[in-house]
Amino acid sequence: MALRSMDELRQQAQGALSLNIAFIGVVNGLFSTLHTLGNADSTALAAAAGMDTGYVLRWCDAAYAFGWLELSDSEQWRLSEDGNSMRPEAENSRVGVAVGAVLSAHMAERAAGLMRTGERPGEKVLAERETILPWFGLMLENNFRKTFEEKICPAVPIFAEVDARGGLAVDLGCGNGWYLRALAARCGHLRGLGLDGFAENIRQATEKAQSEGIADRLHFDEGDIHQFSLPEPADLITMNRALHHVWENRGEIFQRLHASLKPEGAIVIWEPAWPDNHRVLREPPLRGMAFQNLTEHIQGNHFLHPEEIAAALSEAGLKPEIFPFGSDVVVVGRA
Repeated sequence: MALRSMDELRQQAQGALSLNIAFIGVVNGLFSTLHTLGNADSTALAAAAGMDTGYVLRWCDAAYAFGWLELSDSEQWRLSEDGNSMRPEAENSRVGVAVGAVLSAHMAERAAGLMRTGERPGEKVLAERETILPWFGLMLENNFRKTFEEKICPAVPIFAEVDARGGLAVDLGCGNGWYLRALAARCGHLRGLGLDGFAENIRQATEKAQSEGIADRLHFDEGDIHQFSLPEPADLITMNRALHHVWENRGEIFQRLHASLKPEGAIVIWEPAWPDNHRVLREPPLRGMAFQNLTEHIQGNHFLHPEEIAAALSEAGLKPEIFPFGSDVVVVGRA
């Protein structure tokens, strides 16, 4: 790879700065508030958003500099097209990119310090920044829901099978419920139960299911993957980008999941597909995975090869089938 010029490095740095500015606007509701106001000066925007005027004044200047805002002849701010896309409620919102950029910077700083000691503090590092955690579920939804709806769900037969019999789908580590909400929107007969360890995620999932008119078929509750009970045997148990977090206990967990299935049920695992050859990590779709695998080490985890997942399902008495999706993989283990 050729040496990057200083101009190229500065352009990359400016991209990071731009997303940092967007993140500040997202978490403080400035994009949504300005959309409601239509046009406003900094003082009016600060008052409507309940924020400090001095901070908002300087944020508006920075957001304008990076193209998130436009400025009228009467010195009124309004959203640019890019700024409008940073509203969490906007169709095809791009909030996840801004949240992910700031989370990545936080994790990079933690990795830089921890590399000296070898300490691996676990998943608590994700909750160290109070402005990030409430947006974690929406970040995942922005990044992965479209892939699930358009590629994975149509290509993996078990979803249609469970829908046809009006079965129960359980999502472990459900976050803000995006996976079950997407599944319920596509499959009009199945029922869903989402379990997650964070109360904030359960609150968001419940509210979103209600607003989308599918709360009669979906229920969300706090639960631990290591110890949970189901109201009935499940037709489908899913783990989405979560297995690598509990890989060390995979034998016990898969046996527990298997025991919770109906005889015709299945476990569906969706994970990043760690490649056998690290030389392919320079390919654009895999670069982010390489960085994230470093941050997973902080949490005590690492990404998995698809064959490892299939072998673990086999050891638990399940029949595995591998479905590749670019840099991701779905592995189905049938009872």
